Amino acid sequence: MGQHEFDVVVLGLGPGGEEVAGRLAEAGLAVAGVESRLVGGECPYFGCVPSKMMIRAANLLAEGRRIPGMAGRAAVDPEWSPVAARIRAEATDDWDDTVAADRFTGKGGTLFRGVGRITGPGEVRVGEDVLRARRGIVINTGAGPAIPPIPGLAGTPYWTNREAVQVTEVPGSLIVLGGGAIGAELAQVFTRFGSRVSVVEAMDRLLPVEEPESGALLAEVFGAAGMTVRTGAAAASVRHSDGRFTVALDTGEALDAERLLVATGRRADLAGIGAGAIGLDEHARFIAVDERMRAADRVWAIGDITGNGAFTHMSMYEAGIVIADILGEQHHSAEYHAVPRVTFTDPEIGSVGLSEAQARDRGLDVRVGISQIPSSSRGWIHKAGNEGFIKLVQDARRGVLIGATSAGPAGGEVLSMLTLAVHAGVQVQRLREMIYAYPTFHRAVESALADLA
Repeated sequence: MGQHEFDVVVLGLGPGGEEVAGRLAEAGLAVAGVESRLVGGECPYFGCVPSKMMIRAANLLAEGRRIPGMAGRAAVDPEWSPVAARIRAEATDDWDDTVAADRFTGKGGTLFRGVGRITGPGEVRVGEDVLRARRGIVINTGAGPAIPPIPGLAGTPYWTNREAVQVTEVPGSLIVLGGGAIGAELAQVFTRFGSRVSVVEAMDRLLPVEEPESGALLAEVFGAAGMTVRTGAAAASVRHSDGRFTVALDTGEALDAERLLVATGRRADLAGIGAGAIGLDEHARFIAVDERMRAADRVWAIGDITGNGAFTHMSMYEAGIVIADILGEQHHSAEYHAVPRVTFTDPEIGSVGLSEAQARDRGLDVRVGISQIPSSSRGWIHKAGNEGFIKLVQDARRGVLIGATSAGPAGGEVLSMLTLAVHAGVQVQRLREMIYAYPTFHRAVESALADLA
């Protein structure tokens, strides 16, 4: 058993953990990074980056199919092999993290590969090695796919997002369990590459954490593409036989497909990392942190495991706060009133802050304004593939936006100005006084402001 002394031990080298470990090492601290999978985390290998490569390719196909009636004739012949090859090249030769690992050790850090478990204050065990941290531990172990206990599911060759991004051939048919962001994005991708796709969501709409209008829009788009959408329906059982999946729903319907993708959320494993050894509740869904990301004495937590948003940008945001706190530098405290998120379907669904329902549940004096992208000048010009809307949620007492949704061909990009408005508490009247370039998608924000009542 090896005994090792460090200033800081970073448990989990996802995007935020790698940032913390690398920056602290560059600052001259003795830093150990512990990673059981790939340095860099889910995002570059199985999440954000490869899935957006898939989406980019699928969107190109959709745009090609929109040419007739607008620009001439077009025949689109989908081919998955260049998509698979590009993903493998980005993931550095079939999911090899050597470049990322060398980047960390090149900054002076020490990498320990294996499952790390906290065994006491300032102590982490990795296999036979015991790492002691003089200044503390940073937890960035993220979350893994949450697999529901559906009878018959265990032991079958179902996919999670990790298997889905590694495919070399598109299945003829696919059932997607979960209509959240991951399920919706991948369902649309495989549909556009020729797969017959069914989406099953137990809640009453797609994208259940978003505004109802977002789920309704996506259901309409999916239906028009020939996809089967079942909301308010849960999988009662799964059977795999002769290379096919049969999913029985609690509504009595049964769906059949070659492949099954489980995208029913993600779950952190606090017991697995030994959170109880430092006084944290191992049965909690997330680790509670303060405005400096402190979870306990000399313990910080960032990323998915804090429950503040399972996004790479949240992990990186929180990483900056932890780095400054450990180094004793001035830095802003964590704020979560304007967390932006984007579901990269077509149309893109971007949102920030509170939904209308969340605002009303808080007892706020709510006013809502909506404009439709097809009715805007840019939407009319865009024509094919112009579905979308802008929805604004205002706290009428303070006269500021507290939430917004931007759905459309550039929904995630239009969201940027709305995120700034919510974050900075810009007065709605001031937004009305802005000049909005014509003809842009973001000009639809002006119409939504006019609709606030």
